[in-house]
Amino acid sequence: MPSVMIRHAVPADAPALTRLYSQPETQAATLHLPYPSPSLWEQKLASPRAGVHMLVACIDEQVVGQLTLEGVTTARRRHCASIGMGVDPAFHRRGVGKALMAAMVDLCDNWLQVTRIELTVFADNHKAIALYQQFGFRIEGTAQRYAIREGNMTDAHFMARIRA
Repeated sequence: MPSVMIRHAVPADAPALTRLYSQPETQAATLHLPYPSPSLWEQKLASPRAGVHMLVACIDEQVVGQLTLEGVTTARRRHCASIGMGVDPAFHRRGVGKALMAAMVDLCDNWLQVTRIELTVFADNHKAIALYQQFGFRIEGTAQRYAIREGNMTDAHFMARIRA
């Protein structure tokens, strides 16, 4: 099986990321809407906000996953960051999410002085929850009727990893 390579996202990745987040299964697992504009990723990648780190996972030079890490800029929460991630459904269960998470945790622990990493995950996304738990994330709370997905309201868990 080819290995997963993690690198920083670049503007040329915009078409691949538009495809990734255009897939119904990816949309169902994230807060992305159907029919994303290609300019959305072009703009995000051309001029990312301060404190935002975008990583992509590649297999054989094909972008198969993406993770955004956004540092909190509020003075008293600068030790915190939030993440969001998507993996191409054709590459699920191949270590893509695990590789993205490992790279992100290394970045937080060893380079950014981030000691609290936060995320929100749909409560029925058991595979993602299990992955996050492997990296030390714990469920801190549940929001009922958090978001609409395919016409139905769904709950979400707030999870965090705190490095002592």
